Amino acid sequence: MSQLITTELVELDQNLGGSPEDVIRHLASKVAANGRATEVEGLFADAFAREQKTSTGVPGGIAIPHCRSTAVTEPTLVMARLSQPVDFGAKDGPADLVFFIAAPEGADQEHLKLLSRLARSLIKKDFTAGLRAAGSEAEVVELVEGALADKPAAHAAAAPAAAAVAVSPDGKGAGAGRSGGPKRLVAVTACPTGIAHTYMAADSLVAAAREAGVDLQVETQGSSGAKPLDPAVIAAADAVIFAVDVDVRGKERFAGKPVINAPVKRGIDEPDKMVQEALAAADNPRAHRVPHFGAEEQAEHEAEERGEHIGQKLKKALLTGVSYMIPFVAGGGLLIALGFLLAGFDIALGTKANDILANNTLLNLPDGNLALYLGTVFFKIGALSMSFLVPALAGYIAYAIADRPGIAPGFVAGAVSGFMGAGFLGGIVGGLLAGYIAHVIGTWSVPRWLRGLMPVVIIPLLASIIASGAMFLFLGGPIAAITLGLNTWLSGMSGASAVVLGIILGLMMCFDLGGPVNKVAYAFAVAGLGAGSATNQAPWQIMATVMAAGMVPPLAMALATVLDKKLFSLAERENGKAAWLLGASFISEGAIPFAAADPLRVIPASMVGGALTGALCMGTGVTSQAPHGGIFVFFAIGNLVMFVVSILAGTIVSALAVVALKRWAAKKTVDTVEPVPVSV
Repeated sequence: MSQLITTELVELDQNLGGSPEDVIRHLASKVAANGRATEVEGLFADAFAREQKTSTGVPGGIAIPHCRSTAVTEPTLVMARLSQPVDFGAKDGPADLVFFIAAPEGADQEHLKLLSRLARSLIKKDFTAGLRAAGSEAEVVELVEGALADKPAAHAAAAPAAAAVAVSPDGKGAGAGRSGGPKRLVAVTACPTGIAHTYMAADSLVAAAREAGVDLQVETQGSSGAKPLDPAVIAAADAVIFAVDVDVRGKERFAGKPVINAPVKRGIDEPDKMVQEALAAADNPRAHRVPHFGAEEQAEHEAEERGEHIGQKLKKALLTGVSYMIPFVAGGGLLIALGFLLAGFDIALGTKANDILANNTLLNLPDGNLALYLGTVFFKIGALSMSFLVPALAGYIAYAIADRPGIAPGFVAGAVSGFMGAGFLGGIVGGLLAGYIAHVIGTWSVPRWLRGLMPVVIIPLLASIIASGAMFLFLGGPIAAITLGLNTWLSGMSGASAVVLGIILGLMMCFDLGGPVNKVAYAFAVAGLGAGSATNQAPWQIMATVMAAGMVPPLAMALATVLDKKLFSLAERENGKAAWLLGASFISEGAIPFAAADPLRVIPASMVGGALTGALCMGTGVTSQAPHGGIFVFFAIGNLVMFVVSILAGTIVSALAVVALKRWAAKKTVDTVEPVPVSV
């Protein structure tokens, strides 16, 4: 195993700049200069992106910027003792000791364990004092290697025999636990990278619990693996602490326990307060508890605590429903397109498809026509798949709100919406209603013997009756009328009105490249796709417009990097190569690296081209029966020539616009840092 740190990777008493960005960039260049990374910019970008998610300063004048990056070739530590401390976001002030941890994307478990062990050593005062007193780079390396050789701190903080009873915030003793002895706590720590904060928070909480005379056991869900807590330990616990920045794996194991939620960094900064809050929650019958059915309700509660407003929750639920609905639409739409290709459009008219399938088999082909029979089979499978569109949309909207107990009421409400002709609008309303009702019922306090029946019987039954009953009695009819009016309006669109709609959809698809506005336009197109038919092709036209416009930004950026390479950094030119395929596949996010670096030029230029593409598609009647796939689902595209022409026109216009803006608009200096040569 190669050394994690060498004397060449240590800098003592240097001024590396006045901001975390300066320090991280310098240390990233140090990694690359020592042949441990292929480029500076890629490593810096990954590390600084991690820093922006959560600051890496910890108490004691220490900072631990870290990341996993494809630019890193072997796990590396760089240590800097700063002559001019830099503020990395710690509550007690700037940091003078900085450890930069750079791990490859696929680092092996042994290296990750060593990196985690080092992070845990940084909360030991004797170790950090030694680093500050070190007189040479070799002495620092010796101290670090000594820390790596030690056994990691135990996760279980057994209460000392003579420990005093912990004092709760109200000044009273912490009291006895479930077994009559001292209170028992369990905790889970996890951060996005899973290298440093995860383990430092664990050890900080353990130390705080030990001082309070409380038994605490921690499960670290980090990159070096996780050893789940014993179920018996969880069952005996009086409360649970989640110090996490990501979802807790296996959260259902803690169902019913009083819970304290906080970012992982608080577990490092304020472990004593978190322990005391957990003790208080254990004695509070009204304390928030881990829900009995899954993690989605808990995630929603955490979002509420962080101030997430109703609009964000609504958007999240709608996008969840759309994302789960898309596979039904994708498979169904492509199968219907194949059916039309083999059997013709008239297969969808009247009962022709049903008649062929009822009276014919592979051994008894209709008029001896194999293509007609197979086309009918494909069409029918696709049509049946598409029939799940509204129920799946409603079911998974409800799932996003109430987790698994919301699925059945949501599907039923969606089926009722389809039966009443309320379409996808009815599915949205029914899903939201079913999810909210299931969520409310799930909060009821019921006898212990009834809890097991709640998620599988009581909640689905009552929520289905209330939500679907409301659709039948009050909501379905008005929504069906609105849906009919919308379909009539779209079907009657032609000429200038169709072009205007195409421009609007094109602008929306290119405004935020996969963000909320983009998703609204896409969800609108996908949700209406099931209403398309040979006699009503407006929904298919909208789908084609949305897909074509969404392909423009990445293709335009790829073309722009070819037209004038000097205007783009090395990283952007490399991204441009990948953007060709991403754009052709209808992955708008392929343009995000360009927009992030220069949004005031890239986004307007993309919108101009997207609007042109949208106008051309709607104006010439291009259709798509597939919700995704770009040019690779050409067989599902009607008027393929104009589909391609529209995309090419928008791509060229956007590419020329971004080149012009970069050349002549007031622009910033392009970062052209080349990769540091790597010695072999």
